[in-house]
Amino acid sequence: MTTHYERYDGTDTPSPAPAARSRPSAVRRLWRGRPEDPRWARPALLALLLATALFYLWNLSASGYANSFYSAAVQAGSQSWKAFFFGSLDAANAITVDKPPAALWPMELSVRIFGLNSWAILAPEVLMGVATVGVVAASARRWFGPAAGLIAGAVLALTPVAALMFRFNNPDAMLALLMALACHLVVRALADGRTKWLVWAGVAVGFAFLAKTLQAFLILPPLALVYAFRAPVAPRERLGQLALATAALVVSGGWWVAVVELWPASSRPYIGGSQHNSFLELTFGYNGLGRLNGEETGSVGGGAGAGGTGQWGETGWDRMFNSEIGGQISWLLPAALVLLVAALVLTRRAGRTDAARGALLVWGGSLVTTAAVFSYMAGIFHQYYTVALAPYLAAVVGMGAVALWRRRRETWVSLALAAAGTATAAWGYVLLDRTSGYLPWLKWLVLVGGLLAAFGLVFAGRLPRRVACAAAGLGLAASLAGPTAYTLSTLQEGHTGSIVTAGPAGASMGGGPGGGGGRGDGFPGGGMPGGGMPGRNQQNGTGGAAPGQGQNQPPQGNGFPGGGAAPGEGGGGGMGGLLGGAEVDSAARELLETDADDYTWAAAAIGAQNAGSYQLATGEPVMAIGGFNGTDPSPTLARFKEYVAEGKIHYFVSGGNGGGMGGSGSGTSARIASWVEANFTEVTAGSATFYDLTRPAGD
Repeated sequence: MTTHYERYDGTDTPSPAPAARSRPSAVRRLWRGRPEDPRWARPALLALLLATALFYLWNLSASGYANSFYSAAVQAGSQSWKAFFFGSLDAANAITVDKPPAALWPMELSVRIFGLNSWAILAPEVLMGVATVGVVAASARRWFGPAAGLIAGAVLALTPVAALMFRFNNPDAMLALLMALACHLVVRALADGRTKWLVWAGVAVGFAFLAKTLQAFLILPPLALVYAFRAPVAPRERLGQLALATAALVVSGGWWVAVVELWPASSRPYIGGSQHNSFLELTFGYNGLGRLNGEETGSVGGGAGAGGTGQWGETGWDRMFNSEIGGQISWLLPAALVLLVAALVLTRRAGRTDAARGALLVWGGSLVTTAAVFSYMAGIFHQYYTVALAPYLAAVVGMGAVALWRRRRETWVSLALAAAGTATAAWGYVLLDRTSGYLPWLKWLVLVGGLLAAFGLVFAGRLPRRVACAAAGLGLAASLAGPTAYTLSTLQEGHTGSIVTAGPAGASMGGGPGGGGGRGDGFPGGGMPGGGMPGRNQQNGTGGAAPGQGQNQPPQGNGFPGGGAAPGEGGGGGMGGLLGGAEVDSAARELLETDADDYTWAAAAIGAQNAGSYQLATGEPVMAIGGFNGTDPSPTLARFKEYVAEGKIHYFVSGGNGGGMGGSGSGTSARIASWVEANFTEVTAGSATFYDLTRPAGD
């Protein structure tokens, strides 16, 4: 067994653990941290976590219900334990969201305690963000010292897409936390070879699967390979430990899948996003391999082949840097790659079991693997997915910068530091120049300040320590200035809808149907990638806003009640209600609430965003016909007729997305809409149109 060591001190061998001391009180341990740390280390970390929490909580309610798709499911889970378990969109359990339910559970428990409101839904996401910052900082600090931890934590907290998604109710916040925790636990296992750390890492990945299915498995190859080759135990024992970790992963992620697949389909909700009511089909199709090759049955559109431009933007090695993605995540990506390579070269003589080098390989391998998959996946891809990169990137920057700083007296090391600073300054200028009307002076400050710092870092090994530290401080400030500005802009605005982006207007020029890049009326750049349908503002709509919140903001959708087609167009399709919720006025709300207790569903609407908006406005179950895209064959026309004959549904909401993008009008949703329009009485409430399913046409 190798000696357990606490941090990498810049030499080729690890520092031994300090001698055992009497354990201080819990309060003192919390404040002081490890005995070998300087006095400022723990207070600085606690200050970072507190500042992150305060910044992320500030103006939180501006987003209202954020993504009404998930907020409706949270509402349902707070009313029905069955809906809680399955992740149903409504408390009557017609259909589930198109993901496993684990990411919903903290929000649903919060709403059960504090009631349905924006804070109850979004505050758990903030807490996950603070926890992720803490995990990344702790992992970097453990092997590279307190400064590395603080840098890593600050980089993560100030990454624009992280500030966006840790204040939003998509599953990505939980995914990022669990992935960061898995990396940290694997690094702990590399230090002492203890099986429990690897098993807990498997548990973390398994629960991450229950948050966002196969995306949780993207980092398994680097984690498994690093442990298999570098763990400080015998080869046979390593294989046994990896087998146990795999078993833990399967159990923690598979128990829910097994229950769902074995549960009689007739007594559970339909699995949203699948075409045959199967979670396994959803996992390996629409939410799995389909995301890679673009062949997603039931999706809103096709993807692009490698190097091509399609529905979800251009794929290729530079995807993380393009105008759609760059401002979200890539500010420090060039520096991270430079620092990773340089730090690995620096530790090349370290022993096979050196945990500091193992930490670099774990976090760096996760960064490179995830970025490569994101760059070439041809299926559905949104800008906010890149929050998964933020913990890995932050850890690599913190660890790499400190590792090189400690060896700055070596000429090539100081040159590598200068190269990282130069790349960050130049790339920050480019990103800021893409939004030339936004703080036009900042790009010059970033460029000049960064280049001056880089010049000082060239001579960091020969300058007086204070001067060298000043150059490093200037470089860090210049590097973080751009993402900090974008993060502050993100915190100042509310974000609603299915596709959201961080930063100021024009910061993300694309990203799929519905856009969401920037604020204002319309889509920056005039349309979505590939020349598709013009986008809509997804960040300042009333769709899904909490009652009394955001009611003076412009509506989402295409300007029609229900967020979609004009009244009377029925199931004609289009994008209405697909990506943003509906504007529900008081007359429509009053209509649906009348005698709602006499029905299983107060209404049915095509598309989950449409249904979710009416459900959130009334507090009553609303059936989402066709699931999120309106393309799921649930319910069938025959089954819908049975529900109507049994008096279970009161109203049908006119408009919405009938059959996915393009609106062919040939799917199950369109057939239901046509049957309703032909057989039932049209009712107008305010500016919205409904069909009363208890009043046949001509009655």
